Amino acid sequence: MSDTITYSDFERVDIRVGTITQAMDFPEARKPAYRLIVDFGPEIGLKKTSAQITVHYKLDELVGRQVAGVVNFPAKQIGKWMSEVLVLGFPDEKGAVVLVQPSTGVPNGGKLF
Repeated sequence: MSDTITYSDFERVDIRVGTITQAMDFPEARKPAYRLIVDFGPEIGLKKTSAQITVHYKLDELVGRQVAGVVNFPAKQIGKWMSEVLVLGFPDEKGAVVLVQPSTGVPNGGKLF
């Protein structure tokens, strides 16, 4: 377990829900990954990211899927792709990523609390 944090520390991490609007191959990535564009609602808008989610997800099943993402990290260059958010997931028993998503559809841009 990590060090204990305060609630105000948690509040600084801006985790929002968004809907994947585009999913593309990312052949330039060092590890198998997809390039994603996620709609985080009118306040935040469309954001680009890459995600190493190729084990459990096919490109054609990603568009329309809601995901959780950290929207207040600085952008990070990944190959020729600028990643603007961190899409969240948990590792399965072999370490492959399983996306975090709401069990019921919610409005894009909603903040995790």
